[in-house]
Amino acid sequence: MLAKLSQQFRTFAKNECENSSPLYEHLANKIADDDEILKIATFVPQGQPVPNLLLAGVHYLLSSSQDELFHFYPSLTATPKPINEVYPVFKAFVLSHSDELKALFQEKLVQTNEIRRCSYLYPMMTDIYERHQKPLAFIEIGASAGLQLGMDRYNYCYNEQLHITNCNNTFVLSSENRGESLPASITNPPVVCQRIGIDLNPIDIHNKKELQWLQALIWPEHQERRLLLNQALPILKELDLQLIKGDGIKLLNDISRDINQEAMLVVYHTHVANQIPMELRLELIEQLKEISMERPLYHCYNNLFDSQLHQDFIDQGEIESIRIMERPDGHARWFKWSKQK
Repeated sequence: MLAKLSQQFRTFAKNECENSSPLYEHLANKIADDDEILKIATFVPQGQPVPNLLLAGVHYLLSSSQDELFHFYPSLTATPKPINEVYPVFKAFVLSHSDELKALFQEKLVQTNEIRRCSYLYPMMTDIYERHQKPLAFIEIGASAGLQLGMDRYNYCYNEQLHITNCNNTFVLSSENRGESLPASITNPPVVCQRIGIDLNPIDIHNKKELQWLQALIWPEHQERRLLLNQALPILKELDLQLIKGDGIKLLNDISRDINQEAMLVVYHTHVANQIPMELRLELIEQLKEISMERPLYHCYNNLFDSQLHQDFIDQGEIESIRIMERPDGHARWFKWSKQK
């Protein structure tokens, strides 16, 4: 058990933290060799990414603490102490807060709401709207706080030159498109008639403690991600969001029945499906096919059966692949747009 966990932390350090979070890369490699901390990590529920939940739990507790560890986190201090001195302080903090961490593991989920992923979702939505000229009804599975449900209200900048203005404030999502030219439709925001997010544990952005958890999920060095989250909140608070607590796969059929038949249904999810057991992923596809017997819909997703980004059209139980894009950057700093097949 501990050997498997150890490998998870090493993989996390190498594949996710390298060139992204020096602090988490260092901590994850140290934890991989520390049985005492690995034993605490065994309390993370099955299906949750262990390194992410442990490190987010520490970050969350630390944000309202004056512990010495506070001084090593770039998110909490402007002058962080050297990383090579952090581990003994980190270990002492984890051991002294083990009961609080174990409680957090049971009540919290890794549900990083990466708002920049709207950069590659938004062109898909404008393309769908232009094609059908019907208002879009969004259903996001694993919506967390619902930040991606407001994608049509955000400003975008692609490759530092293509500017899309959808709201009159300074909030801009920047991303690099390394693929084919984006569709001309992106200059016209889609009309969105419903915004529904389903999550096992939705985050209420009006609740200070829940917002604190969302911020704790952002890695310490990622100041821009933290800033984008804070800038998006006022826009999001003005929207009519429906956040529903529950299993998206089980609820999908019932929710879709309540959506206006004149709307084009778009079901989407990013970086969520890898936490869903394979039999339920297959069940999701069956549910979407069943819904499509009553109304056509789109399914936009990644990490379901591969790491690529997909846009499918489903009608009368038949799935048509509209476009497949290479795996984008996890935090959407870049993606590779692909034109329709």
